[in-house]
Amino acid sequence: MIRIAVVGDIGSGKSHIAKLFNLPVFNADFEVSKIYKTNKQCFKRLKKKLPKYFVSFPAQKDQIIRAMVEDDLNLKKITNIIHPEIRNKMNIFLKKNNKREAIVLDIPLFLENKLNQEKDIIVFIQSQKLEIIKRLKRRDNFNISLLNKFKKIQFPLNYKKKKSSYIIKNNFTNRSAKMSIKKIMKEIT
Repeated sequence: MIRIAVVGDIGSGKSHIAKLFNLPVFNADFEVSKIYKTNKQCFKRLKKKLPKYFVSFPAQKDQIIRAMVEDDLNLKKITNIIHPEIRNKMNIFLKKNNKREAIVLDIPLFLENKLNQEKDIIVFIQSQKLEIIKRLKRRDNFNISLLNKFKKIQFPLNYKKKKSSYIIKNNFTNRSAKMSIKKIMKEIT
C-alpha cells in the first residue's frame, strides 16, 4: 500500500487536496472532533487534567480553545491525551485499508509526531499567505492566538517542503490541483 501524506501550513487546503486524490483518506482533524464529541474516556482524562475547562460532556469547542489559549501547558496536556487516540485510529484505518493500492493521510502534525515511514510519499501543499489568512478568518471560532500556538508546535514550512516528495501549489482551483494529483499518481503507481 502506498501511503500519501499531505502536509503544509494551517489553512493551506490540505484536507481539500486530500479528498481530490479520490482515495481513502484518514483526516486527523475530523477524528479529533469526533473524539471530543463521542469519547467519554478521553473526556474524563481531560476533565481530570483540566477541570476548570472540561465541565460537561461532550467537550465544547470554545472551552477547548480557551484552555489552549490561556496556557501553553494546557495545550501539551490536551495533545498528550488526544494524540495517542489519533495514532490508534490511524492504525485501525491502515489495517482496514491494507488491501488498497494507496491511501491518503491528512494529519497536520504528521512529521512532528514521527508518523512518517521511509517509503511514504509526502506532498507539500503550498498556498499564498494572504489566501490562507482569508480562508482562516472564515472558519468558525477563528482565533489568532490559538493559530500562533499551533504554529509554534509545528515544524517550519521550509523543513516540511524539504522533506516532501512533491509540491502542489494550491491556488484554490480544483483544476490545477487535479492536474498535479494526476501527475503524482502516474509517477507513483
